[in-house]
Formats: sequence, C-alpha cells, structure tokens
Amino acid sequence: MSWLPKDFSPETNLSWQHYESRAEALAAANLTAASVEAWLKQWSELNEEIEDLGSRLWVAKTVDTTDEKADEYLKRFLEVIEPESKAMNQTLKSKFLDFGTAPSGFEIPLRNMKSEAALYRDENVSLQSEEAMLSTRYGDVVGAQTVTWNGEEVTLLRLDQNLQNSDRSIREKAWKVGMARRLEDRSTLNELFVQLLELRLPQAQNAGYANYVDFRWEQMQRFDYTPEDCEQFHDSIEKVVIPACQKIADRRKKSLGYETLRPWDFSVDPDQREPLRPFSSNDEFSSKAASMLNHVDPELGNYYRVMEQEGLLDLDNRKGKAPGGYCTAFPISRRPFIFMNAVGLHRDVQTLLHEAGHAFHVFESAHWPYTQQLNVNTEFAEVASMSMELLAGDFLEEQYGGYYSKADVARARTEHLEKILMFWPYMAVVDAFQHWVYRNPEEARDHAKCDAKWVDLWDRFMPWEDWSGLENEKATGWHRKLHIFEIPFYYVEYGMAQLGALQVWRNSLTDRAGAVKKYREGLSAGGTITLPEMFRTAGASFAFDTQTIQDAVDLIETKLEEYGAEA
Repeated sequence: MSWLPKDFSPETNLSWQHYESRAEALAAANLTAASVEAWLKQWSELNEEIEDLGSRLWVAKTVDTTDEKADEYLKRFLEVIEPESKAMNQTLKSKFLDFGTAPSGFEIPLRNMKSEAALYRDENVSLQSEEAMLSTRYGDVVGAQTVTWNGEEVTLLRLDQNLQNSDRSIREKAWKVGMARRLEDRSTLNELFVQLLELRLPQAQNAGYANYVDFRWEQMQRFDYTPEDCEQFHDSIEKVVIPACQKIADRRKKSLGYETLRPWDFSVDPDQREPLRPFSSNDEFSSKAASMLNHVDPELGNYYRVMEQEGLLDLDNRKGKAPGGYCTAFPISRRPFIFMNAVGLHRDVQTLLHEAGHAFHVFESAHWPYTQQLNVNTEFAEVASMSMELLAGDFLEEQYGGYYSKADVARARTEHLEKILMFWPYMAVVDAFQHWVYRNPEEARDHAKCDAKWVDLWDRFMPWEDWSGLENEKATGWHRKLHIFEIPFYYVEYGMAQLGALQVWRNSLTDRAGAVKKYREGLSAGGTITLPEMFRTAGASFAFDTQTIQDAVDLIETKLEEYGAEA
C-alpha cells in the first residue's frame, strides 16, 4: 500500500502502545517558561505523526474503495488510535491551559484550545469515532454506483459527460439512467442518515447543549458569525442573487428555444456547441495547469511542480475510486495531496485549480512550528481555493500554455461566473436544509419530511427549474450532497468564501501582483489570526450582507458582458 509510511506495521502503528509512552511523558512533564516551547513542539510532533497516518490511511481508502486492507486499517485507526488521541489531547490541552502562558503567535490556537477543552466529553469520543466510521459508508454506497451505457459499465461521473451533449434526448436519457441508479440506494441512504443523526444528537446533549446546531457551531469554532447570520445570508441571496440567476436562466431558455428548463438542460452549452474538451490525457491536463499556475505566480507554479515530482496528485477517474475531490495534508512532510476524478471536461480544470489553491495554503503556512497554528477556518480555506480558480482562470488561453482559444476562454469564463451565481441559491438550499434538520430532529428522522423540506427549499431558491413528473428525483436531492452525510453544516463556507474570492479577483484586475501578494500573505498567516483578519490580510472583507453580495453580482454581470462580446 504505497500511501503508508515505509516502516508501517499494523501491529505497531495501529496500536496505542506505540504512542503511549510519549503521551505519558508529555502529561507528566513539569512546564516552565523555559521549557514550554520545547514541550509544545514535542506535542506537535506526536500529533503530526498520528494525523499523518490518518491522512495516509484516508488516501489509501479513497484511491481504491475496493482495497479491503485499506478499509480494515482505516477502521482500526478510527476505532483504536483516534479515541486515544482525542483523550491524550484533552489531557495535554488541560495541562497547557492550566499553565496559562503561550508563546507569541499562539493566541488564536489558545482560544481554540479553550473551546475544545470546554466541549470535550469522554462519552463523546466513541460516538465521534463511530460517526467517522459510519460516514465513510456514504462514499462506499455512491462510489459503487455504476450503470451500463452503450454496452459499457461506467461510473455516474462518466455518464454525466452526456449532460453536455447537444442532443436533448441523449441528455434526458443519460440523466434518467443515472437517477434511476441513484434511486436504487434511496432506502439505504435514508437509513444511513438516521443512523448518523442518532450518533450526532447525543453528542450535543452530553456536552450540555440544548440542540445540535449550537454544539456544532462551537465544535466548528465559528466564533465570528452566528446561525442567524446564515439566515441573513440566505435572505440576501434570495433578494439579490435569485433575480440575477433568473436572467441567466431566461437567456439559456431563449438560446435553447425551450419553453421550460429541465434538470438535464443546465450543463449543455446554450448555443448548442459541443462540450469543451480541454485535454485528452492526464499528462496534458497536469502540464497545462502547471503553466497557468506559473503565470499567476512563479513560486506557486513551483509548488505545483513539486507535487508532480513527488507523486502528490491523483487526478483521473476510475472504477472503485471514491467520488469527489479533495486536498489533504501530510503533516510530517508539510506536503499536500490532491485527489479528484477527471473525465476530460472543463469542470476538471476548475476542480484542479480549486484544489491547487488548498495545496498552496499548505505550502504557504508550513513555516509555523506548531500544528495547532495550521488549523484554518474553512471559511477562509475556501477563499484560498476559489481565488485560485479565478486568478488562474485569467490564463486559460493557449498563449499562456493553457487549454483554449480566446473564444473558448470567453465561453469557459462565462460558464464559470454563471455557475458562481447559480451556486449561491443551491448553497442556501443545502445550508437551510441542515439548519432545519438539526432544529427539528424528530421530524428529520422521517425521510418523507426530509424530502418535503428539500422540495420546499428548492422551490424557494431554484424557481427556474422544471421538475414536473420527476417528484422522487427532486425530493431526494439531499441524498446527492455528501456534506449532509459526512460533514454536517460544512457548506455555507463555500458561499462566504466565494464572496472573499471575488474580492481577491477584483483586486487583481487592477493590480495583479499586489493582489497575489496579499493573497499569499493571507495564506501564510495559517491559523494565527481571526477569520475577519484573514479576509482583510488577503484583501477582502468578511461580510455577507445584501450590499456585499450586490457588489459581487455587479462584478460578475460586468465581466459576463465582456466575455459575451469576445465569445
């Protein structure tokens, strides 16, 4: 198993005895002003070893979901190592907090530690480990979904390439074939969701919280905004973004010559052009991305080349590979790893640029000595990735070593910006659905009520889509969002980060070098400053009121007009 350390032994590395003596020594140490930094470094190194192994086991599991050994090792890690690690960290956090003095640059980690220590309960450790193990079941179910298309067994990701076909009948057939396969797992996913609820809700009760929302807010360390701010965000999207999206939908409907837009009509080019095919091989895909990133900033381009040279990219789609894309980090080497499922479409380019932004965050913040200083709010972590989509997107043209002609660049950029606008309402559906679930857990245990709530929110935020005759497919839309199953409440961050990324990009349109410099400074701060300070350092403001969103919408609509003239 190539992703594991060379000296890996399940009997050793997956036994707590391997780490126990070092944990006990740290717990027994006498902390003084002279020794605390060395003690923190030893604690950090122990955590790095454990987290590094966990990351590598996760990678091994996702690159090949059929690898039984990888599955066995990951489960053992989650069952044996992670609970003990959490207990160890709770002990050491308490010791450090009792000592009361932190080195410079440790103020925010100290704040986070206080929160974690207050939230910790022994009885939640096993629940969280069981939840982590159970959540991997979602990837197993979805990763096994294949269909026969034109006599060949294909993944649903590959099937979805047909949604860009200019022949509406082919798009409809492919969409329905894929949905029929997904609906086969309807009862399985309904049962899985209830099982996850039954593991999550007691954690809030054990920690003394009246509901899971407030518990999860503290657990995710959302110190700089509230659930009510999210509701304001939803309302602002409804007022500002939905009218802009309706205009896009109306233009699409007119271009296609349709009376209504069906779910299979949103990926096809509105002018009935064939899908953009940016690359024909994995090598071409990666090399052109490297060229684009080098034009954004030579040092960022060098980071990408390091990843190529060190085998830290797994880009292509294949049977048995887990769905989706992610960037994780190996703490010992302070190196990132990018995982995705490329099938030869433009969205693959966007995904790679997105994950590259996360990878650059790992490189830029690697100078901090303690792992606790590397924990970055996801709201800003996504600024790193979404900004890179926009910044590197300015170099999509072939003259920069990119993928497209000038006309195709205009087409790709138009598609990207339109998707940003169309994403915000969808994000609001996902986030509002989760708020409803965890405010109303008794109702959420009934999958029919979950289905009904999803439909209600969909109709509120996505009114331009015609789902008539597709009631089951529409109602089970929440089954097709992995965050709902695997990472509760982790989705609104994307919407907030998109606002920050658009501000970074707007800065670059008048001063590219200065904007990239500030972007890198924001990444370099790691987790040592507050969330609003991270945004400010990167050249953006942390806000999601109506005016901030309106400014972003105005920028997008202005650029859409420019690209429309170039297409």
